[in-house]
Amino acid sequence: MTNTHPISQSSHLTALPSPILPGAIIGILGSGQLGRMLAIAARTMGYRVAVFSPGSSTPTGQIANLEVTADYNDLDAVRDFAQQVDVVTYEFENVPAATAAAVAEFVPLRPGTHVLHVAQNRLREKDALAAAGLPVTPYRPVRSSADLERGVAELGLPCILKTAESGYDGKGQVRLDSAENLSVAWHAMQGREAILESFVPFERELSVVAARGSDGAFAHYGVIENDHVNHILDVSTAPSVVGVAISAEAERLTRAVLKTLDVVGVLCVEYFLTGDGSLLINEIAPRPHNSGHLTIDACVTSQFEQQLRAVCGLPLGSADFHAPAAMVNLLGDLWQNGEPDWQALCTFPRVKLHLYGKQEARIGRKMGHITATADTTTHAKTIALRARHALTVASY
Repeated sequence: MTNTHPISQSSHLTALPSPILPGAIIGILGSGQLGRMLAIAARTMGYRVAVFSPGSSTPTGQIANLEVTADYNDLDAVRDFAQQVDVVTYEFENVPAATAAAVAEFVPLRPGTHVLHVAQNRLREKDALAAAGLPVTPYRPVRSSADLERGVAELGLPCILKTAESGYDGKGQVRLDSAENLSVAWHAMQGREAILESFVPFERELSVVAARGSDGAFAHYGVIENDHVNHILDVSTAPSVVGVAISAEAERLTRAVLKTLDVVGVLCVEYFLTGDGSLLINEIAPRPHNSGHLTIDACVTSQFEQQLRAVCGLPLGSADFHAPAAMVNLLGDLWQNGEPDWQALCTFPRVKLHLYGKQEARIGRKMGHITATADTTTHAKTIALRARHALTVASY
C-alpha cells in the first residue's frame, strides 16, 4: 500500500538523550494484555523485560524476564524495581502518582508523570484539551448534588455523568434522561468527584493511535473506526472510509494533543464524528489502545513496537498498512459453554489469533482478539466476524 501516514520530524531538535538499545531492560508498570504485547515486541527486538504489578503469573509476566509482584503503593519495592531497569513505561493510566514519581527518581518514565496526571482525571483531561483550543464535548465539573443540578440545567438532557477518575468500558458512568433521576445518579458516584458531559448524537466512533518520539517525530495509523457493544469495544476497522478531509482533521488534532502534552510514547485519541462532519475528542489514553491491536498484523510497525521505539529514543517505524484490516475482541462470554473451537477458527487462512494468557474467562472480560486482513475493510470485517462466529455459534 502507499505511504499514507509518513513520519514527520520536528524542525527544532534539541540535544537528545542517548538511545536505549537492544539488550537493555524495559520496565513495565501493569501486567495485562497491553503489557504482554509490548513485552512480545520488546523480546523480538532483543530487549529484556521486567514487569511490576500486584499479580503473579500475569499476561505480561508470562512473557517477561522478570516479574515483580508488589503493591503499587509499596514505594520501596517500586524504587528497587526502577533501579533494575533502563527505562519504564506503563500499560494503564491508573498508576498512582507516587509510584510514577518514585520511578522517575531513577530512570526515565515515558510518557512522563505530567501525561499521567492529566489522563488520570477526566476533568483535568478536558480542562487541558479545552485550554489548548481542542474540541471536546461540553462538560461541567460535579462535586455535589447542587453541581449536578446546575450542570444539567446548563447542558440539558440527555447527558452522561462519569466518575472523574477510574472507570473504563462503560463502568463508573450513568446516562441521565430525566431530572427525576439526579439524586440516584449522584448517589451512584459514591461521593467521588465527577464530570457531567453532554450526550453527543454521533454518527461514528473513531480513534487515532499515534506516537511521538523524544525528538518530536510523529507517526500515526490514520483513522480507525470502532463499534462498541455494551460500552466495550467490539470491532475496529482500518483504514477508515470517512474521507480525506475528516482524516486530515483527525491527524491535525491528534498531533496537537501529543504536542500539547509533550508525549513521548504512544497515545490514542478517541473521537465522536457528528452529523455535520465535526470531530469532538471523547477521551485520550496515553498508551497502546485496543483499537490499535490490528496494527500487529496489518502494519509495518505495530503500535507496541512503536511504543518501544519511542520510549527507548529510537527512530519511529513506518505506520504503513500492508492491507486493510478488522479486529474483533474475544470476550469471556465465548467460554461460557466450554472452550471455543480453535480448530474452526484456524480454517480462516487470513485470520490471526491473539490470546492473552488469562486464566479465568468472565463475562465481559477481554480474553483475546482476532485480526483479519483483506482487499477492503468491509471484506476484512466480514471475515473476522465469521471467524468469531465459528468459535461458538451459541454465543454469537
